[in-house]
Amino acid sequence: MADKRAAATFFAELMGLPVGAPSGPFVPVRINADLTFDFDDRGPVEPGHYGFLVDDDTFGAVLERLRQWPGVDYGSGPQHGWDRAVNHLSGGRGVYVHAPDGHSYELFTAVPE
Repeated sequence: MADKRAAATFFAELMGLPVGAPSGPFVPVRINADLTFDFDDRGPVEPGHYGFLVDDDTFGAVLERLRQWPGVDYGSGPQHGWDRAVNHLSGGRGVYVHAPDGHSYELFTAVPE
């Protein structure tokens, strides 16, 4: 079973966002005016993959944080493993991040073709 506070904190720190106050069984992280990720630990967690189209500044900030976290696996794509590199698909930059709770996050600056 995952720890919702730890999972929310990891994601929030990765993205440079605050962790919200608990709301019922959830620990929320507001991504933007329309989207909140609500972390829960009431049952088994099935690791998921979540992709985010971000601007260049956000991508650069995330990449800088990743470079300072030697224990966090990240890389340019599933076919390259966790090579601590970025890809340049569709003329942008992209990176895959393996969270401690088993989820993976993909951040990219251009929509893949």
